[in-house]
Amino acid sequence: MTGLDFDRGPFWFGGAGIGNLLRTVSEDDARTTVDAAWDAGVRGFDTAPHYGLGLSERRLGAALADRPRDSFLVSTKVGRLLVPGRGDGDDLASGGFAVPDDTVRQWDPSPSGVRRSLDESLGRLGLDHVDVAYLHDPDVYSLTDGLTQALPTLAELRDEGIVRAVGVGSNSVDALSAAVETGLCDVVMLAGRYTLLEKPAAALVARCAELGVAVVAVGVYNSGLLGQERPAAGATYDYAEAPVALIDRANAIADVCEHHGVTLPEAALAFPRRAPAVAAIALGAQSAEQVRSNVARAAADVPEALWDDLRSTGLLAD
Repeated sequence: MTGLDFDRGPFWFGGAGIGNLLRTVSEDDARTTVDAAWDAGVRGFDTAPHYGLGLSERRLGAALADRPRDSFLVSTKVGRLLVPGRGDGDDLASGGFAVPDDTVRQWDPSPSGVRRSLDESLGRLGLDHVDVAYLHDPDVYSLTDGLTQALPTLAELRDEGIVRAVGVGSNSVDALSAAVETGLCDVVMLAGRYTLLEKPAAALVARCAELGVAVVAVGVYNSGLLGQERPAAGATYDYAEAPVALIDRANAIADVCEHHGVTLPEAALAFPRRAPAVAAIALGAQSAEQVRSNVARAAADVPEALWDDLRSTGLLAD
C-alpha cells in the first residue's frame, strides 16, 4: 500500500464549507479560511466536485497556487461529473450548496467518467496531480459499478502517477467494508460512523488496521451535535434535528468530560485518533475563526482516565 503520510498537521482541511455549504461564503472569507488553516500548520486539503458544483475546488486551487507543491497534500473525489444545468435557480434543495444551478451533478462511475472527472478536477485545482482520489458515495447509485469499474480505474491512475493513493469516501459502513476487501484501497474516508457518540464502524476500522488501509475520519462532530460544549434542543445530527435521546446522551458524555477538564468537542476530536488505523481527521470550516477554534480543540490534552470513565458509565462501548 501507499507510503503517503496522511498526518499533515493538526487535521486535514475539509473543503465543503468554502463551497458554500448551506450558506454563501464570500471569496475573501473563503481565502482567509484556507490561509488560516495554512498558518496553523494544516498541510492536507480535501475537496470534491460535489462541493459547490466545483466552487470548492476552484477556491482551494487559487488559495494554494502560490504554495510550494511538495509542501501540501490534496485529495478530491470522482463519481459525479458536472454537466450544464438549467441555470434558473440554486443548488440548495437538491445538493445543499448555495450556488447557482447552471451546473448539475451526473453520476458516472465508468472508466471514461472517472478519468474525465479527475481531469476536470485538476483543471479547477490548477494541479497536475492529486495526492488522493476517492470514489465518492458509490452506495448512493451503484456500489457494484463503483467497485468493479471506478475503483479499478483509480488504481490504474495511481499506477500512471496521476494520483498517489486511492480509496472510497462514504458514510456507509457496508460500502467501505466491501471496498477494503477488493485490495485496491490505500485509504477510506469514513464519514460520521466512528465518533464519540457512535461506533458502527468499529469492525471496519479494525479490519483496516489488519489490511494496512489508512482511515481518514470525517464528520467527527456528527454534523454539529458534538461540536457544542452543551448541545441543546435543535442541535443537528446527520444534517437533521437531533432526537432528544441523542442530545441527552451527548450531554451525559459532556458531564464526564467536564469532570476531567475537557469539553465535548475536544473529546470528539481526540476519540477517533486513538484507533491505530485512523491516520487523520478532516474538519470543515467556513471562517478563519472556525479554523482557529478547531486547532485549539485538536491541541487539547485529553487524559486517558476520561475514556476509562466513559466506558465504566456505559457511555463509550468497547
